[in-house]
Amino acid sequence: MTRPWDATSEQLLRELAPQVLGAVARRFRDFVSAEDAVQEAMIAAFTQWPEEGIPENPRGWLIQVAFRRMTDHVRSEIARREREAVVAQEAELVVPTVDIESDMDPDDTLILLFMCCHPALTSSSAIALTLRAVGGLTTGEIAHAFLVPEATMAQRISRAKQSIQDSGVPFRLPSPQERAQHLPAVLHVLYLIFNEGYVSSAGAYLQRLDLAREAIRLMRYTKEMIPDSAEVAGLLALMLLTDARREARTGPSEELIPLDKQDRTLWDRAKISEGVGFLTEALSKGTVGMYQLQAAIAAVHDEAARADDTDWAQILALYELLKRVSPSPVVTLNHAIAAAMVHGPSKGLELLKQLDSDSRFGGHYRLAAVRAHLFEMIGDYKAAIEHYRMAATRTTSIPEQNYLMTQAARLEENPCGSDKNRARTR
Repeated sequence: MTRPWDATSEQLLRELAPQVLGAVARRFRDFVSAEDAVQEAMIAAFTQWPEEGIPENPRGWLIQVAFRRMTDHVRSEIARREREAVVAQEAELVVPTVDIESDMDPDDTLILLFMCCHPALTSSSAIALTLRAVGGLTTGEIAHAFLVPEATMAQRISRAKQSIQDSGVPFRLPSPQERAQHLPAVLHVLYLIFNEGYVSSAGAYLQRLDLAREAIRLMRYTKEMIPDSAEVAGLLALMLLTDARREARTGPSEELIPLDKQDRTLWDRAKISEGVGFLTEALSKGTVGMYQLQAAIAAVHDEAARADDTDWAQILALYELLKRVSPSPVVTLNHAIAAAMVHGPSKGLELLKQLDSDSRFGGHYRLAAVRAHLFEMIGDYKAAIEHYRMAATRTTSIPEQNYLMTQAARLEENPCGSDKNRARTR
């Protein structure tokens, strides 16, 4: 008995991928080969299920296919060894029948997530490996999302898998101490995936919805597996509160619409309510971290019925706290925006000066873009035009480029009609 292939079938495969990989990796103790075998099983499902229908036990079907691939791989390796080794190993591989229940462990996905986000990996490698092994995305899909050739992404994933294999990380649930030590790396990777989905760093589209949705899905799973972490709840809240504005952020031609110009009736109130719920839960735990504070800032924006109703004084206070908890150039930049909205654009411009000497951020397009808005607020249109154009040359996002050049052209055509009360936020 089979079920028809429909729009939710691909999502089913995404959800099953880490469960199947966990079962195969735990059985064969070979993460690299297991991941390849599961990808082959996923390709087989993509090829066969639309024509034949989804099996009654899709997870069992995928495990069986992956186990057969792994068995073939192991037998191929055995063939290179001494005859006596062949005989000994073949005896262990005569049973391809899979006990699905015994081969499943509800913690497998969490184990995979911690392995893929191992601190030994670079952020780019961890992101790619997480999307492949835990998210179930193909190499081609990941390469497309990050605008690199598929061969380049394949090499990146291959190196990441080999690094995991060489590190000797055991396939087991991290101890409480290991979990506490490595959880920040896991959250950072999911945060980066979401950010790339929410504001794509390059290309013709402002948003990569597939990445944003995948980050939220993985965060929901992490929340289920680690329910008592305030920062896990805080990051999930941040994603939901930010993603709630997605429909209003772009126009029909993919043009960027700044926060204060968005149609707030398009904001997803269900996501906002859910995000506020997770934020309340996180704050009730008594510890305040960077994701909770960012979520609180997002909540202040989301709960304002109109842009003019935004409680900028509260946002400024939250950014001042965030600067102490987790200082960074981006936090300094956003703190300057909030200060400009509370104390005037001159204050914001003064605070931005400290970023000029920051090697990580001094030439970033967002610094020039914020300066442009603040110069516009103060009435220095010549400087505003210069910085809008400067920012446009520094970003590789086409919607951002178009937006910034449009602002420069607007001031050139009609400087007196400019909006003097806007600072750029996302």
